[in-house]
Amino acid sequence: MPTTRRRFLASAGTLVAGSPLLPHTLHGLSRPASDRLRIGLIGAKGMGWTDLQAQLAVDANTELAWLCDVDESVLSSRLTDYAGLRSNTPRTTGDYRELLDSSDVDVVVIGTPDHWHARMFVDAVDAGKDVYVEKPIANTVEECRVMVAAQERTGRVVQVGQWQRSGEHYARAIEIVRSGELGRIRLVKCWAYQGWMKPVPPQPDQPAPPGVDYAMWLGPAPSRPFNPNRFHFTFRWFWDYAGGLMTDWGVHELDIALLAMGADAPRSVMASGGKFAYPDDASETPDTLQTVYDFGDYSLLWEHAVGIDLGPDRKPEGIAFVGNEATLIVTRGGFEVVPEREFVGWGQEGPQKRAPEVGGVPEGVDYVREHNRNFLQCVRDRTPEACATRIDSGAVAAVNAQLGNIAYKTGRKLYWEGDGMTGDFRDDPEASSLLRAAYHNGWAVPTG
Repeated sequence: MPTTRRRFLASAGTLVAGSPLLPHTLHGLSRPASDRLRIGLIGAKGMGWTDLQAQLAVDANTELAWLCDVDESVLSSRLTDYAGLRSNTPRTTGDYRELLDSSDVDVVVIGTPDHWHARMFVDAVDAGKDVYVEKPIANTVEECRVMVAAQERTGRVVQVGQWQRSGEHYARAIEIVRSGELGRIRLVKCWAYQGWMKPVPPQPDQPAPPGVDYAMWLGPAPSRPFNPNRFHFTFRWFWDYAGGLMTDWGVHELDIALLAMGADAPRSVMASGGKFAYPDDASETPDTLQTVYDFGDYSLLWEHAVGIDLGPDRKPEGIAFVGNEATLIVTRGGFEVVPEREFVGWGQEGPQKRAPEVGGVPEGVDYVREHNRNFLQCVRDRTPEACATRIDSGAVAAVNAQLGNIAYKTGRKLYWEGDGMTGDFRDDPEASSLLRAAYHNGWAVPTG
């Protein structure tokens, strides 16, 4: 069944109502772990390994049963790392299908580049595995829809790695936004300014490093010669595999903004930007971008820039809800409510329209761990509906991020009809074609 606006709003309300608002997240598993959960990790270089470490840390009755990566050097180093965490020795493979065929895997963590997520996800739930999939869930809108349908068809427990959902201070910020205390919200701003990001120097194509199964790394992406810039980490800045900062940081910030506003898909979207910081580096995706979404009675802005840290409100990342009574600004470090003042005359400071408020991250709490704790609890309880970021809800941010990238690629204002799961661009075949996935090298687009 497709996700309608009504279904999304209902699920969003449930998610926030469960966060301290999410009472299970800060208190461990609610019942003794009677069965060992055996984890299969696909993609062990970056966030996949972080997620695995979190799962092992929050649940002593877990172990890594299978480790999959196309780079043998990554497999070797992670086996060494794992030896300091558990006593068992995982089996290893470079082909995720061997991992999924194993009866020794209960839970799969997908931490690969984005272009692999959808194919691996559908294969995993069809194999009867519960899945923690990193964000963004996919590299096209079509793949997002397929993944939502596959979870609904199989009923597997699925968590998306949009972990800000498991943050206590984010839950409080959402509660304030929904309470009406900020007054009518006319504008929502989301941004990520990444001062640490430097140019990606062009490099010549070359043979893949020894021990790297490059054909498997490419998978459904277009065939191209190996280039180090398209490999570990910096794959994010090439359209074949990912969507740049819009889908890297954007899904995190858009997720909270859309959840708080109960939003699904915009009426229209337009974007402007380019490679303004490092015009001659090897990256393809824009290093500077502004995107405007029209949701009818308010606008939502996405903005990113590399090489500089001073974003809106002098913060490198965040979300601002601008209301008639006050503005709430929330970042990964906390939130602040800045009240408007009553007008009493030019140059005079009137009383505040409401009391200010601040909140932060509870001492010693790791939100990534809490997100993974929530996932494992749902696996043990067999309650997919209780995941903090279910696939249907997590897809909303991914779809909106993709719409923003399509607006950038086409260079024009695009008009959307329908919701995120069934909608399409109005009278724009070129833009609509960019919603769809194109698989290569013998791989087929999965079906829901």
